[in-house]
Amino acid sequence: MSVVVIGAIILGYFSLLLLISFITGRNRATDNAAFFLGNRQSPWWIVAIGMVGSSLSGVSFVSVPGMVRDIDFAYMQTVFGFFFGYLVIAKVLLPLYYRLHLTTIYTYLEGRIGSRAHKTGAWFFFISKLIGAAVRLYIVALMLQYFVASHWNLPFWATVCIIIVMIWAYTFRSGIKTIVWTDTLQTVCLLATLILIIISTFKEIDMPMGQILETIQVNGYARIFVLDDWFDKQNFFKQFLSGIFIVIVMTGLDQDMMQKNLTCRNLKDAQKNMYWYGFSFIPVNLLFLFLGALLLLYAQQQQIPLPEMSDDILPELAINHLGGWVSVLFAIGIVAAAFSSADSALAALTTSFAVDILHIDETDKARARRSRMLIHIGISVAFAAIIMLFKALNNTSVIDAIFVLVGYTYGPLLGMYAFGLLTKWQTDDKWVPYIAVAAPVICYVLNQLTKTCWNYAFGYELLMLNGMLTFAGLCLTSRKKISSESSK
Repeated sequence: MSVVVIGAIILGYFSLLLLISFITGRNRATDNAAFFLGNRQSPWWIVAIGMVGSSLSGVSFVSVPGMVRDIDFAYMQTVFGFFFGYLVIAKVLLPLYYRLHLTTIYTYLEGRIGSRAHKTGAWFFFISKLIGAAVRLYIVALMLQYFVASHWNLPFWATVCIIIVMIWAYTFRSGIKTIVWTDTLQTVCLLATLILIIISTFKEIDMPMGQILETIQVNGYARIFVLDDWFDKQNFFKQFLSGIFIVIVMTGLDQDMMQKNLTCRNLKDAQKNMYWYGFSFIPVNLLFLFLGALLLLYAQQQQIPLPEMSDDILPELAINHLGGWVSVLFAIGIVAAAFSSADSALAALTTSFAVDILHIDETDKARARRSRMLIHIGISVAFAAIIMLFKALNNTSVIDAIFVLVGYTYGPLLGMYAFGLLTKWQTDDKWVPYIAVAAPVICYVLNQLTKTCWNYAFGYELLMLNGMLTFAGLCLTSRKKISSESSK
């Protein structure tokens, strides 16, 4: 397929995003109330569809199908846990956020624990999301550089700048008000792309569906539940419980994901959004894993040597073997996944920095709007700078280490919210930053010790340990009980 055709499709896709931005930004809906919370007028079903795309970054788009070679369908154990995590968010966290009329969810920490807890939670989110989103965008930029830009002799820095300017262009006016709708388009494109790639791969294999399913079963790829070995990272109980806590922390305690929920008209709508969004994750991930199994069967049938890295299986087969429209679909899927993840991260980072860290005064609306726009530009530049730093390092082990580091930062948020919701104690706020930093450091040391002494490496359960250490530290520095009303 011609690179010109691929470029034209991507340009047309971006034009649609700009059109949506123009429509949602009409009637002067460009103030901070629209940017931060979309004036709380978003239809819940639109939010639910868009959140699926935001959750599935470009990394997930290529990683989940690749998991089949290593762990079969065992990832579904975590996905089942996700659903119950979404129920906890709908029943516990959303009522709290709506009752307090929050713009950012970390404001809760100031009222319950103190100003240092508020700033600590906001900074943990800001650093985690900024680096994590930049890493994901970097990986997608590398693919687009190889896939499209290199054919036009564009340098990598230009590719990165073009991607970020595109995202900035359709988000700077109305922020989350626009993103709720653009993410819906991107989710539809992502899922349509996934289904079309499955159909194309199915045709290439040229086997009846019944025979394909039987072959997947015979090869062992269809295994979901791992119940026999507690020390196995894929043990069902570990994965299921980890799935619950991953969702609570990385959705319920993440401004990026919760900001969309807070744009719904009321709590009931936000809860409906969470129920349907949570349930939809099950069939969507099953489709990704089914695609992974089909790719393995296709490679086996055609005797194609697979890449060493599982994440490279889909890109390798889509670009170099399936070819034609599959390569175009893959490009569209990557762009849709990358944009839907990065645009919401950019809006959430802008919101949190403006509200939680700088405490922008909203009484002067024009000045507040100018400040927010400057922050929005500054974070966009930071994205580009971090991506170019990754490129300069040119070391995949460094990128892997950053993903691990980002994973450690959500534990303190879990511990702080658990303390606020489950206890009626008032902790000494001045110790909160030190406790929040000490917990992940201790977790890292413990993980190294268990690997050295018992050959056991923590998996997702490290998040729970991290949260428990933060919770314990806050309890140890507590002095007195507070009223039940203050603890809510």
